[in-house]
Amino acid sequence: MLQLLARLLKALNAENSPAQLAGAVALGVVAGWTPLWSPPNLLVFLLALVLRINLTTFILAWGLFTGLAYLFDQWFHALGLAMLTSEGLRGFWTVLYNTALGRLSGLFNTVTLGSLLASLAAAAILFPVTVLLVRRYRQHVLARVRRSRIMTLLRANRLYRLYAELRG
Repeated sequence: MLQLLARLLKALNAENSPAQLAGAVALGVVAGWTPLWSPPNLLVFLLALVLRINLTTFILAWGLFTGLAYLFDQWFHALGLAMLTSEGLRGFWTVLYNTALGRLSGLFNTVTLGSLLASLAAAAILFPVTVLLVRRYRQHVLARVRRSRIMTLLRANRLYRLYAELRG
């Protein structure tokens, strides 16, 4: 776990775009809140592997939101049930159920549907918030750390200079 946190700090301090980190958090909330072996979740894992996101951040976000999902299961069920029993959506659900892909989607499970809808809404909010937080972190906190005495002493070290030359 400490190694994952160290990798997260490395990603925050690296040249990764804030959108890559925010995308990892957004996909992590969808993966964490939806049931593990549901078809929508399998699609999220495929997207996490295909898109250019930080996988360490994705894994940490997935773990964090999986832990929180158990607290929200009642609300996910209630939201899914409300959507599936809505009179206005009856025709949509009938058409979807009459297709093979619709039946395979797993959206007729109340928890799967409710958690998918809630996680998509949360992802839409978390993405811009995470971009903003990463930018603020890099502007304020990272700048202070780089100006600190310890970092100044480390940069003056010969080994650090050799590492920097080999790296870049």
